[in-house]
Amino acid sequence: MTKKKIQIIVCGGTGCSDKNSNAVAESLTIEIEANALENDVKVVRSGCFGLCNLGPVVRVMPDDVVYIGVKPSDAQEIIDEHIMKGRVVERLLFTDALTGKKLRSAQEMSGYRKQMRIVLRNCGIIDPENIEEAIAHDAYEALARVLTTMTPDEVIKIVKDSGLRGRGGGGFPTGLKWEIARKNKADEKYVVCNADEGDPGAFMDRSVLEGDPHAVLEAMAICGYCIEASKGLIYIRAEYPLAVARLKTAIAQAKEYGLLGENIMNTGFSFDIEIRYGAGAFVCGEETALIHSMEGLRGEPTVKPPFPAEAGFRGKPTNVNNVETFACISPIILKGAEWFSSIGTEKSKGTKVFALAGKINNVGLIEVPMGTTLREVIFEIGGGIRNGKKFKAAQTGGPSGGCLTEKHLDTPIDFDNLVAAGSMMGSGGLIVMDEDDCMVSVAKFFLDFTVEESCGKCAPCRIGNKRLHELLEHITKGKGVPADLDRLRNMCLVIKDTSLCGLGQSSPNPVLSTLENFKDEYEAHVTAKKCPAGKCRDLMEYFIIAENCVGCTACARVCPVNAITGERKEPHVINPEICIKCGACKEKCKFDAIIIK
Repeated sequence: MTKKKIQIIVCGGTGCSDKNSNAVAESLTIEIEANALENDVKVVRSGCFGLCNLGPVVRVMPDDVVYIGVKPSDAQEIIDEHIMKGRVVERLLFTDALTGKKLRSAQEMSGYRKQMRIVLRNCGIIDPENIEEAIAHDAYEALARVLTTMTPDEVIKIVKDSGLRGRGGGGFPTGLKWEIARKNKADEKYVVCNADEGDPGAFMDRSVLEGDPHAVLEAMAICGYCIEASKGLIYIRAEYPLAVARLKTAIAQAKEYGLLGENIMNTGFSFDIEIRYGAGAFVCGEETALIHSMEGLRGEPTVKPPFPAEAGFRGKPTNVNNVETFACISPIILKGAEWFSSIGTEKSKGTKVFALAGKINNVGLIEVPMGTTLREVIFEIGGGIRNGKKFKAAQTGGPSGGCLTEKHLDTPIDFDNLVAAGSMMGSGGLIVMDEDDCMVSVAKFFLDFTVEESCGKCAPCRIGNKRLHELLEHITKGKGVPADLDRLRNMCLVIKDTSLCGLGQSSPNPVLSTLENFKDEYEAHVTAKKCPAGKCRDLMEYFIIAENCVGCTACARVCPVNAITGERKEPHVINPEICIKCGACKEKCKFDAIIIK
């Protein structure tokens, strides 16, 4: 074996951990010890690599060889072949869905191409539970520079000049938010990190906290210095146990190293951070509802002004930013406002992290410059649609966003372009749909989530969305009439115009965008009483094609309600009056004899 220091990095994010990556790391360690390689080879547990559907993921450095789907039983082969003999284990390499080629390094993968990792700079690289590894990758260098060489106003100017906008969905200029909080004088101020990530299919903030928690702690301290706050609070949902555990470890280590707490770096500046837990209420992602929840009150939004920068936590000036926004701060301080503002578009600077999910080959976490097109994200970075299906739509911005279609594929993704297309950036969830998805059902699914998560404080959201959902339910059951489509649109506009907070104001977006882009599907539901995608159960009817049926009786044997009759070796028949449309017969048939109309 060549005498060089080797790191075997095992993904320790939630996704890979659920697939037993802990056992993979342990097996690798056992094999290293069995071959007396402890001085040359080290196993490191990292955060998320971003290749979430391929785990457990193992990366051998400095060779930069990535293995996917690794099992504990593969550890011996990796050590024997790759580490001892220098031969790559080909069978564990990633196969590109577009070319069919085996790829060795992360940079060769379509999931990594065209990415620019600023927020995710250390995720999948460092051990998030080892502060020394974070420091070796420039953690707390920006804080040291700020505390020893810069005034708060100078720091705020850099953040303003960078063009950084809040990544939590609103897109408010971060530097301006800090400046407002600084100008509001009080005996006590607070810095709050919003880690209450509630969008279906979104896991950006969780992955950053699991993979690089010090990036957020450092940025919160910098913000505290700028606005004259000595206390930071991280509001995180209790359903993120791994992120919470790593945050606790990071806070304890930062205090031990004098990077948090009293008299940081002997500069006279003191700043401490506590963790506050949320119960998973989606509405608590809104900053005023979040603050009320932290105060032990009901998580409901309030009318603004006053904004939290004027009167927030315990009535004191409070700056609220989300995880991704804070993770941008240190690189901006170290590399300068001009560097960050050179990335992205005119009004949307820097990069954006997206969680790709749905009918896409490369499910996972990506970070791309603002202005990257939807086509590049889905077909180049995302590897295209699964099983060769046709792209139909992409939902951006979570349940509050809209569905973008094929005509939007070449639209640059940034704050303003997404709003103009009838969607929004949101926190960064991006769910891809294919030709088999029913867009009426998709709109109903997201509205169902919103109805469940509404705090109920204002009538337009509490009652209006419920009525909207009932109307969609009516349509998907085949009970709608053409006039219902005008009713849908009118109700959506009223809810948007009269709801108290962003949840209600944006909740009709999925309905409006699908009405705009897929009106033919709505019309098929209300006029022909058909679901073109074959997804709405009440509008389905299962048929057996007589010439294809060989009378094997397999379908009849799995039917739970005995809706299928026929003699052996003779064509069978489905009784639509009894059929519950469960699909068991179609799944069992090997002769393509069962179809849905």
